[in-house]
Amino acid sequence: MTRNIQQSININPDAEGFYGNYGGQFIDENLKKELKKITEAFLLLKEDSDFNEELRYLLKHYVGRPSPLYFARNLSAKYGAEIYLKREDLNHTGAHKINHSLGEALLAKRLGKKKIIAETGAGQHGVATATAAALMCLDCDIYMGEVDIQKEKPNVDKMRILGANVISVTKGKKTLKEAVDEAFKAYLDEYESAIYAIGSVVGPHPFPMMVEYFQSVIGKEAREQFLELTGTLPNCIIACVGGGSNSIGLFNGFLEDREVKIFGVEPLGKSEKIGDNAASLTYGKDGIIHGFKCKVLQDNLGNIANAYSIASGLDYPGVGPKHCYLQSIGRADYVTITDEEAIQAFFELSKTEGIIPALESAHAIAYGIKYAKENSTEKILVNLSGRGDKDVDFVLRHIKLNKFSS
Repeated sequence: MTRNIQQSININPDAEGFYGNYGGQFIDENLKKELKKITEAFLLLKEDSDFNEELRYLLKHYVGRPSPLYFARNLSAKYGAEIYLKREDLNHTGAHKINHSLGEALLAKRLGKKKIIAETGAGQHGVATATAAALMCLDCDIYMGEVDIQKEKPNVDKMRILGANVISVTKGKKTLKEAVDEAFKAYLDEYESAIYAIGSVVGPHPFPMMVEYFQSVIGKEAREQFLELTGTLPNCIIACVGGGSNSIGLFNGFLEDREVKIFGVEPLGKSEKIGDNAASLTYGKDGIIHGFKCKVLQDNLGNIANAYSIASGLDYPGVGPKHCYLQSIGRADYVTITDEEAIQAFFELSKTEGIIPALESAHAIAYGIKYAKENSTEKILVNLSGRGDKDVDFVLRHIKLNKFSS
């Protein structure tokens, strides 16, 4: 059914959790009752001055916000355009994930919950959630695919040091989708005493709305900082998209600025073939996954297809409903970057600016470089959503370094 909605840019979901035709709740009736309580509590708390003051205090004095806006002088000189980086990699725990993890943990405390249940792919959401749980004195179970546990060992070690119970998921492809599957199952058994701290703008309503709210601090800061630094707005903004939390956080600061072009960068992985990538907006079809409607990678029979990306945090066959909506109205364009291009950008930023990016963020850097080559007079803002500490061992083990050393 097509929904008739106002073509607003800064749209909020309707009462049923839909952004246009995407989102909603496709879940068990008992869980619907619990999520209604969470929705009502969140809508009250986001207007509560005490809640917001506590969150602002933690973002400033614990996380280290505002994160800097950095003019990448060397990269700009090399590729022609002015390239700026929003340095979410400098946040406590090393990525944007701490923004919503703290918000979700504060919400859990206000609701009287005793435990946080979460999933993670690259481990950044896992580390951020474990950190927030430790700070708020909450138990923490984190589900992670066996493949990703082996790939992202530094983050797994951090989660355990922080006191989290890391649960290895050995079903299916043993990556992010399966981790979400198992985390949701656990939440169904424990929703009365636990809260599910989802790691992106995905899942049934109100999760996309909540994560978007907490991540919108990125775009608000970036817009103010860019105007202060340059006196103008950027010509375009760029961020990687898996589930889409860092990107929606950046995009929300510029949605009403129609002159600012918006690019979300999806992982093309090894090829355009289904199963070789995780580019849901590029190759997906409307479908249901993990309790919400979005663009989903599907096989010829309409089943959810395997997703793949060298970046574990982008390895998901669906995408946030607001991204689907923004694509449908033409406000944001979604492009792709291959594994090889992301690895090249990983080394390029490291060697040119002395900044080692996360493999997820390297997708955005790669497209920023590509765009700069063709638009040398423009100002480009790239969201550097996370740092690459977690990926160094993997890159050095699995990538032929000499191939990218020239």
